Amino acid sequence: MWESESESVRGRKNDNGVRLSKHGVATDGFERRDQSWYVATEIPSDLLVQVGGFSFHLHKYPLISRCGKLSRIIYESCEGESNKIEIEDLPGGAEAFELAAKFCYGIAVDLTAANISGLRCAAEYLEMTEDLEEGNLIFKTEAFLSYVVLSSWRDSIVVLKNCEQLSPWAENLQIVRRCSESIAWKACTNPRSIRWAYTGKQAKVSSPKWNEMKDSSPGRNQQPVPPDWWFEDASILRIDHFVRVITAIKVKGMRFELIGAAIMHCAAKWLPGLMKEGASDEGINMSRDNSNSGGTDNSWKGGLHMIVSSNKEDTPNVLIREQRMIIESLISIIPPQKDSVSCSFLLRLLRMANMLKVAPALVTELEKRVGMQLEQANLADLLIPSYNRSETLYDVDLVHRLLEHFLVQEQTEPSSPNRQSFSEKHTYEGPRSTDPNAKMRVAKLVDSYLTEVSRDRNLSLTKFQVLAEALPESARTCDDGLYRAVDSYLKAHPMLSEHERKRLCRVMDCQKLSIDACMHAAQNERLPLRVVVQVLFSEQVKISNAIANNSLKESGDAHYQPMVMTRKALLEGTPQSFQEGWTTAKKDINTLKFELDSMKAKYLELQNDMENLQRQFDKMSKQKQPSAWTSGWKKLSKLTKMTPIDSHDIGPEMSNNPTEPARKANRRWRNSIS
Repeated sequence: MWESESESVRGRKNDNGVRLSKHGVATDGFERRDQSWYVATEIPSDLLVQVGGFSFHLHKYPLISRCGKLSRIIYESCEGESNKIEIEDLPGGAEAFELAAKFCYGIAVDLTAANISGLRCAAEYLEMTEDLEEGNLIFKTEAFLSYVVLSSWRDSIVVLKNCEQLSPWAENLQIVRRCSESIAWKACTNPRSIRWAYTGKQAKVSSPKWNEMKDSSPGRNQQPVPPDWWFEDASILRIDHFVRVITAIKVKGMRFELIGAAIMHCAAKWLPGLMKEGASDEGINMSRDNSNSGGTDNSWKGGLHMIVSSNKEDTPNVLIREQRMIIESLISIIPPQKDSVSCSFLLRLLRMANMLKVAPALVTELEKRVGMQLEQANLADLLIPSYNRSETLYDVDLVHRLLEHFLVQEQTEPSSPNRQSFSEKHTYEGPRSTDPNAKMRVAKLVDSYLTEVSRDRNLSLTKFQVLAEALPESARTCDDGLYRAVDSYLKAHPMLSEHERKRLCRVMDCQKLSIDACMHAAQNERLPLRVVVQVLFSEQVKISNAIANNSLKESGDAHYQPMVMTRKALLEGTPQSFQEGWTTAKKDINTLKFELDSMKAKYLELQNDMENLQRQFDKMSKQKQPSAWTSGWKKLSKLTKMTPIDSHDIGPEMSNNPTEPARKANRRWRNSIS
């Protein structure tokens, strides 16, 4: 505590017992009567100042000597209204004006972390500068801030907390910036060097208060200070001031996982529904019925208390806006490094972001962050309801987008070098490498998710198929989970056609099913017959391969004793239900083979009949259409049948050439043959 400069000037008493100071009026203090303040002096007041519902009966001269604004108002106002001044926008309100008025009268003023921010802003508003008097209130409060408040962890937190009601004055006077940097500097200090009091984590029995913080001093407890010692103190700040502190901490190089832990700690305090089971149901009710203020008040209980007074009907909407602002701020300050926050926290934050209609750009950024570490997710957090009034109960499209971001990250991560932050070496032994089993874990997670959402009758076959086929085939070594999801979908959708059931079963590979899944599939009446045959055939191949492998191992290693020696013994080792199913399936296979052989025989018979008909058709076509060579010989044969006169005329010519008769004889013989 320190006193204003006027306290050192001792007043002198007059005959009436009233002390007079150099400002004209000396008093022993102020006294309050209901909503009015009076100066404890016999001199009647000549000025009435009204601030925030309170009336101050004061004197002009002490005020105008140190308050430039009041001096200007008094001299500029009309004479009829010069005795009354109304101040509506004074930062700090009536409490700050009371302290400023006491300072003007030379009364001792106790400066503390609780009142310094409001008094500093009020002094700036009243223009209590050094031009009016040396050592005025602005100088006094500024010195207290710089040398007392900023050097103390507790006082910096308290002053920054009190600045919430002083915007924009506290921001313009750099009080917020200086307190944020002071807090950041102390938070980045080595815990071994901490000698000041802090709250720390709240105990289960009782939580420490600000007046009990001295008991948490490391000097008294003689206990090592944990790295998260500053989380609880920082969580009492308003979200915008918390963002300023985290930003300053990032600049100073704190470990990103410690920053992420602080964000999760504060989010759990500001957003109680974020870490509470059943938050999805509350979120659905709030999203679909914002007018129900009863359930909404319970879901938001324990968050930031930034609403001083509001109408009962407007409270849910105001709370929703403020919670939306908190979520948007948290998304913007999450460190970009992987594993800075848990995937469960990101998914719960994404759930509330969709429920409260956060900006799409921030939601997309949050989805990318989830995709970076999707292998760490669990089914309960992945079951995010659909808040956009779609037909499905759960947001299947959101999960598909998360899978796409995960696959993109898996493709780009091996090609890009691992980036290690400056402080990462203090937490991890080496840089993080890509987990080869990440895709397998994500595949199991997707199969479990499909099994859960398949019970929704509004889920279309296309969405189910697209989500099941989003991952590559190499991600699944066993398709039992996918088969379970397919069977669950068939149960919930009994009206599927045969074509749709076949299309649904294409998402799984029958060769990747285990023995238990094959036994179930062999007796599953909901599956198409072709799928059952494929399952049985693949199981038969597995049994044959197992027998072959056992025989090879037996011949290669004399000490190896296989558990199953023959196919018969292998079948005997299986449950009775599987043997009965196998017998029935074997009969069906033999029946199908017999029908196939019959079809082949009928096909061969039809092929032979077709060839015979083709030959007969060719013969008939040849008889109906003689060739041109045959018709030509027939014409020549007609010419050879001549009259005697013609033959007599030709006789001399034949006698001249002895070879002609033989040629003609040959031609007649050919014509006769034709």
